[in-house]
Amino acid sequence: MTLPIIFEPAPRRGLSVSALPQPGYARPADLVYGASAEAAVAAGDGLPLAGGPIAFRSLDLIRRDVDAVRLQTVPVADLDPDILPSGLLDRLTAPRDPVWSTDGPAIMGIVNVTPDSFSDGGRFASRDAAIGQGRRLAEEGARILDIGGESTRPGAAEVSIDQEIDRVVPVIEVLAGEGHCVSVDTRKAPVMRAALDAGASIVNDVSALTHDPDAPALLAARNCPVILMHMRGEPGTMQADPRYECAPLEVYDELRARLAAAEAAGIARERLVVDPGFGFAKTAIHNIQVTAWLALLHGIGRPVLFGGSRKSSIAVLSRGEPADDRLPGSLALALAGADLGAQTVRVHDAAETAQAFALRRAILREC
Repeated sequence: MTLPIIFEPAPRRGLSVSALPQPGYARPADLVYGASAEAAVAAGDGLPLAGGPIAFRSLDLIRRDVDAVRLQTVPVADLDPDILPSGLLDRLTAPRDPVWSTDGPAIMGIVNVTPDSFSDGGRFASRDAAIGQGRRLAEEGARILDIGGESTRPGAAEVSIDQEIDRVVPVIEVLAGEGHCVSVDTRKAPVMRAALDAGASIVNDVSALTHDPDAPALLAARNCPVILMHMRGEPGTMQADPRYECAPLEVYDELRARLAAAEAAGIARERLVVDPGFGFAKTAIHNIQVTAWLALLHGIGRPVLFGGSRKSSIAVLSRGEPADDRLPGSLALALAGADLGAQTVRVHDAAETAQAFALRRAILREC
């Protein structure tokens, strides 16, 4: 962050905060889990995070000024809701839609039907290999299969619409026909249409509906969830020189703007999901900052999808490992996402992630 964070003193217990300058943001803090979360909510000392099994006992009230980000932590028991922007507390606490809510984050398994994926080097570029990988991911615990026919790695070249359709539709037809929940990872309206017609039930757009002007109207007419991911620019240029004064707040603002644009286009709010775009138009430090502040995104009021699997930031922050050797870092990110309330994690390694989540659930039940 180029803007410094200034931590201001919290008000004394029992003192109204209504005289304070109104914050623009609120980040749930002091998160608790399991029985501790239930006890905090029952005692009035905590509030449920997105209606789920995590509770927050404090809120970081955040103001962004021209020279600094100012943060003040207020316990839930001392919170005057009137200080918050209208509806923000409801957005932080309201339950999310059942398709995205389980006893832990839903796992979305990645199937890249591309010859140039950064993560698997084209191992699943053929129809049969991609179908087999989708089946394996589902058996290993993936609740959603995300099928993509165009690489969006940094520097990737765009592929034609026909080629992308030829890659994904045969795979979607088989996997959806077998009863799997299938998402299509695409920026292009014709590919979205073909995928939905083939049985896909979710659209995952890394451009948040900015790439193809025909996409919003198409999706307004279709009753499917739509994932809006944060990215600046295009995959070919997005990593040239990404800059943020405060990456978490700017990602929040830009996702809220894309959510409003989608609603204005006629896409029902309850069908929209947000993704902070780990690895897209962000440096490794930006990615970590956005991850550390992930709970902030619950203030948008929609399910949060988080995907850090095998991303290059893992290698940058570790020892330069190739994509195939980034499983430990991928699991660390998936667990961080779960602990910060993400409803879905997008991963390459479903079995390992499911195992990590099983242990996490067992531990949290004893908290």
